[in-house]
Amino acid sequence: MNVDAAAFLLSKLMSTALLVCGPILFVALTVGVVISILQVVTQIQEMTLTFVPKMLAVAGVIMFFSNWMINLLTEFTEFSFHYASGL
Repeated sequence: MNVDAAAFLLSKLMSTALLVCGPILFVALTVGVVISILQVVTQIQEMTLTFVPKMLAVAGVIMFFSNWMINLLTEFTEFSFHYASGL
């Protein structure tokens, strides 16, 4: 495997990882910021108040997008095996 092929596979891997993790991280960030703003406004300093809604939101996103994520990862795996067999 030459450097160009390795760089191509690495860029494909990174873009796939970003697509899979992106929705989860975006929802976790958004829920965390909203809950933090609500904590500042109401002056409630409870640690579990940020943790529980964030975990529920992440679980919901995983359940909602799981089929798409599995398909994307399966396509990447098949592509990697086909690409590696052609080298």
